[in-house]
Amino acid sequence: MKGPGKSIAAVSLAALMLASCGGGGGGGSSAPPVTVTPTPSPTPTPTPSASCGLSSRQAFAKAVIDEWYLFPNDVATVNASSYGDVQSYIDALLAPARAQNKDRYFTYITSIAEEEAYYTSGASAGLGVRLAYDPYAQVVVIAEAYEDAPALDAGIDRGARISAIGTSSGNMRSISSIVASQGTAGIIDALGPDTAGVTRVLRVTDASGARNVSVTKAEYDIDPISDRYGAKVIQSGGRSYGYVNLRTFINSAAPQLRAAFQDFRDKGITDVVIDLRYNGGGLVSVADLFGDLLGRDRSTSDLFSQLKFRPEKAAEEDSQHFFTAQPEAIAPTRIAFIGTLSTASASELVINGMLPYLGANMTLVGDNTYGKPVGQVALDNAECDDRMRVIAFALANADGQGDYYNGLASRIPNSCAADDDLSLPLGDPREASVSAAIGFLSGQACTTRIADTRSASADRRTGAPARGPDMLVPAKPTTAQRELPGLF
Repeated sequence: MKGPGKSIAAVSLAALMLASCGGGGGGGSSAPPVTVTPTPSPTPTPTPSASCGLSSRQAFAKAVIDEWYLFPNDVATVNASSYGDVQSYIDALLAPARAQNKDRYFTYITSIAEEEAYYTSGASAGLGVRLAYDPYAQVVVIAEAYEDAPALDAGIDRGARISAIGTSSGNMRSISSIVASQGTAGIIDALGPDTAGVTRVLRVTDASGARNVSVTKAEYDIDPISDRYGAKVIQSGGRSYGYVNLRTFINSAAPQLRAAFQDFRDKGITDVVIDLRYNGGGLVSVADLFGDLLGRDRSTSDLFSQLKFRPEKAAEEDSQHFFTAQPEAIAPTRIAFIGTLSTASASELVINGMLPYLGANMTLVGDNTYGKPVGQVALDNAECDDRMRVIAFALANADGQGDYYNGLASRIPNSCAADDDLSLPLGDPREASVSAAIGFLSGQACTTRIADTRSASADRRTGAPARGPDMLVPAKPTTAQRELPGLF
């Protein structure tokens, strides 16, 4: 874009439709635009030019909103010059939609290079863990640790508790003192930037006892399905159950999903646990593939998902995904989805998409989901390395059911409340949510339903206390942190 008056049509359109949690400062994730061909490697960051000044970049963001925003009547009139950066201007423009719970910071500006690196291979940098704050014990708890990343290489895994942070063993500060003076934002500050080479000393307590561990942040790729526990067959009560834990909907997840379901198909498995408890979303195309892999007996006239744009865009952009035959697909008898308040967007698309076909033969186990029945398109101002992610379409299933802004619990006939037991590995049949999921698949009745309302802790801007460990989310999350709340 050469100037503020340039037509959006002259700007390169990136073809990445996302359904993810998205959103600066509030925690969450993101959705494809118009044609999808992500490059296999990040493009170099362009040298800023005169057209990349603040006013020009703000004008680009406003033009994208004017053309694509799903809620055009909920855009405020504000003076761009009153805002010192692009994102704060976007937030001011969309404050009316946010007040109605339609756009919880899901519309944002990001880096083209950073985003394409993530959606291609899960490229990120940092410790390689998901962190949750436990306000009762006043510690940070490791919810998940990624393979080939610094924390796990240093012996820090799920369930470990961090009670103090420092840049050396001589200046450690307790989590309780950090929160007392700075709130949970102080924990994020104490961890430092997620830049390769940054070192922090963590006081860690786990089954091996308490110790100080020095960890140096590094670049790593997030494996969408863990080699340790991501896909397997669980034997319980003389029956076999498929288990798949998908961390994020990125391109590299597709072959892993195919491999997992081929194994299930080869073994005749029809009852499956799908663990999306920390999955903030991602690419719609991967969500549609997930649906296909669950649709062996579905007709090609059976609708899995539909995307609905605003009226001016509907004729050109509205789309539907019908079940498409896949050689690895299974015909599930029962499905137990595991969710939490970090389960959003593309994850919710998959759950909602299966509901018309399975009804009472599927359940949601754990907690209510985040509540993001909308997705983003991406439009690029390439010379400034600016990618504008804007809420542009609503998500719905074959029955036209969408609008689940308060999560999916109320839509699931027999949801089942269960803890996320951080003391046990993911995929362990003894873990509370996995155990409850297997119980449903085996025909047991659930004793407690999931609350129908979304917890205040899901918003992360209300200031309300969390009910338990709550994922830490920085004020300005990276692409990876939008899709994987709590990632550091």
